[in-house]
Amino acid sequence: MLEVSDNQQQGDTRREVHANASLTPQGRLTMVRRLEHENRTAARADAAAGVSVKSAAKWRARYRAKAEAGLIDRSSRPGRIPHQTPEDRVEAIAALRRIRSTGAEIAEMLEMPISTVSLVLRRIGLGKLSRLEPPEPPNRYEKQRPGELIHIDVKKLGRIGKNGPGHRVKGQGRGRRSAGAGWECVHVCVDDATRLAYVEVLPDEKAVTAIGFLRRAIKRYAGYGIKVERLMTDNGWAYKSFAHAAACRALGIKHTRTRPYRPRTNGKAERFIRAMLGGWAYGAIYGSSAERTSALSGWLDFYNWKRPHGSLAKRPPGARLAELNGNNVVGSYS
Repeated sequence: MLEVSDNQQQGDTRREVHANASLTPQGRLTMVRRLEHENRTAARADAAAGVSVKSAAKWRARYRAKAEAGLIDRSSRPGRIPHQTPEDRVEAIAALRRIRSTGAEIAEMLEMPISTVSLVLRRIGLGKLSRLEPPEPPNRYEKQRPGELIHIDVKKLGRIGKNGPGHRVKGQGRGRRSAGAGWECVHVCVDDATRLAYVEVLPDEKAVTAIGFLRRAIKRYAGYGIKVERLMTDNGWAYKSFAHAAACRALGIKHTRTRPYRPRTNGKAERFIRAMLGGWAYGAIYGSSAERTSALSGWLDFYNWKRPHGSLAKRPPGARLAELNGNNVVGSYS
């Protein structure tokens, strides 16, 4: 019986039969044995095996050269690739990538087409900068008191222009939206312990805008009996400004920023944004940005008080707030 060594299975002669092959390796062995030991002619052997005379002669020659190992399908990879990027150039691309150079920067430094650099980066597994970091275990945590930590983030949404919805609705092709409409910035705030959320659609993400949103979010949470103690944001310019730092001191809250290139640290805000986009921003067809904004309060009220949350034992954030506050909850979003 034909046997294949571990090295053969793992190398270029892996034990894989071509989808259109007439014979398996065992069938080839039977055929060449008939040719070699039973004195059958190639014509009679190929007729019995259902292959051509040329194919029977090929497998016999391989059997004579390498015995049973010669009956394994060979790799279809070419022996040489004249236009393949040289290994020293691949090593240079990898070295530059490890110091967090972008594909465009690498292409400029090495005077190579950016398309070639991109192909090499994908081939060596460095197509994304995140691949440079070792995998980390899940960083799951949950605060015990409402207001102990709130997460704030910003998501940009394309405005709906005078021509109505863009490519997501009309299917006009990736990257196309209402021409010249600009952007809206959706500022979101999520309480870590309860997942209770507060959201506003604002024109920009400047420091003064971010500070105003923070003040209003704290006031909203105070209406639920929540005293905000700590704030976590990413490293956006607004959150790194002196004005924002002064506002946090005046409000009596401690401000913490996520580690660079670690959006997962602010994961509760990121996860809420995903739910918000699916349930509100892209969950219906809106004729204008104003119509989309007016629908926000209804969806957020549903999220906070009715929508089951997977991390809260299928209960809405409002139920978790009632539990932690001793069933003393005031008001709603709308």
